[in-house]
Amino acid sequence: MAQAPVAQAPAENPYDTAVAQFNAVAERIGVDEGLREVLRHCKREFTVNFPVQMDDGSIRVFTGYRVHHNEARGPVKGGLRYAPYVSIDEVRALAMWMTWKCAVAGLPYGGAKGGVVVDPRALSIRELERLTRRFTAEIVMLIGPDEDVPAPDMGTDAQIMAWIMDTYSMMHGHSTPAVVTGKPVPIGGSSGRYEATGRGVMFITQEACRESGRTLEGATVAVQGFGNVGSVAAKLLAENGAKIVAISDARGGIYNERGVGDIGAMMERAPARGFLPDVPGSTRITNEELLEMPVDILIPAAIEGQIHAGNADRVRAKMVIEAANGPTTLEGDRIMEGNGVYVVPDIVANSGGVIVSYFEWVQDLQSFFWEEDEVNQRLERIIKKSFREVASLRNGGGMTLRESAYTLAVQRVVEATRVRGIFP
Repeated sequence: MAQAPVAQAPAENPYDTAVAQFNAVAERIGVDEGLREVLRHCKREFTVNFPVQMDDGSIRVFTGYRVHHNEARGPVKGGLRYAPYVSIDEVRALAMWMTWKCAVAGLPYGGAKGGVVVDPRALSIRELERLTRRFTAEIVMLIGPDEDVPAPDMGTDAQIMAWIMDTYSMMHGHSTPAVVTGKPVPIGGSSGRYEATGRGVMFITQEACRESGRTLEGATVAVQGFGNVGSVAAKLLAENGAKIVAISDARGGIYNERGVGDIGAMMERAPARGFLPDVPGSTRITNEELLEMPVDILIPAAIEGQIHAGNADRVRAKMVIEAANGPTTLEGDRIMEGNGVYVVPDIVANSGGVIVSYFEWVQDLQSFFWEEDEVNQRLERIIKKSFREVASLRNGGGMTLRESAYTLAVQRVVEATRVRGIFP
């Protein structure tokens, strides 16, 4: 898997956090109550309980979700995660955050999300394929290049996207590569998509350092979550002069004040072993301890709700770059703001994945593909422009970066909704 799920559920209900974040912004910018009611609800929610035949011949029933939050700006877009703690409220929150993320980046999408309650590591490859194809058949009426375009998320990867694309195509009688993004390159995937979210985190960290008067060269960095996003971000930040002193996966992490070593080598070894290898000179730490390390930059890249009222006051990083979706609760955010921590919100920091997913969708629709250098250059241009717009609004309005990002996003979605009108 591209990114193995962690074992525990979020500390707080993420949907409560998402709605509270929206309500605060809607109040600040004066959104009328009718539109607030529209935007605090998800437009479409689908729950399915579906059977899968296991390798031993037995049948198990799994629960899956697909949620569309808002489609005022275009087809909905969002990942599909496989994790044992997936819930409808988590998927609702992630769909809402996707709406704001796409709006901040200026992409012609609304937000969606999906999930299946399963630990993918407990299934064989054939069981995983059967589960994916059956779930795709159950949601086939919801997805499509002009309706809803899934992508990989926690516990899913390019292979799973390939199975979804193939199943959808077989059911429609023709190949439809644009139905999902994050596919393997030979069947319409985009060069640079695997690294896109982590690369975007690196670009945002560069911009955040520049905007706040800090330097990335020699900065100490702790990364919680050594999956696809965290590992790529750590590797690219190290290549750009940062010192990665702490990393973790679902089972815990390692810390070394002199640096944890060759991130690229760890990326090669970790999937085969299923966990981070021991590194000479490093100390084993917990995920909770990593969040409290005295570093220049903390990158939470695991799951939502990791920084909360119970630990935010112990966060000693000068800067937090939210590579995960919703890693900070509302109260955790207030505490860090009061302590002067510079926080770049998730809807800006981790938007690299959906930006390059947009590129992949465009390439599939046109059957015209770009070189990786072009993909990376376009990603850098869009994500840095997004950050500068958010920072400019923050500097002009006395807001935090999160408040300005949400303000920009909600304004764009409200404008699209008003222009389109309410049918009929």
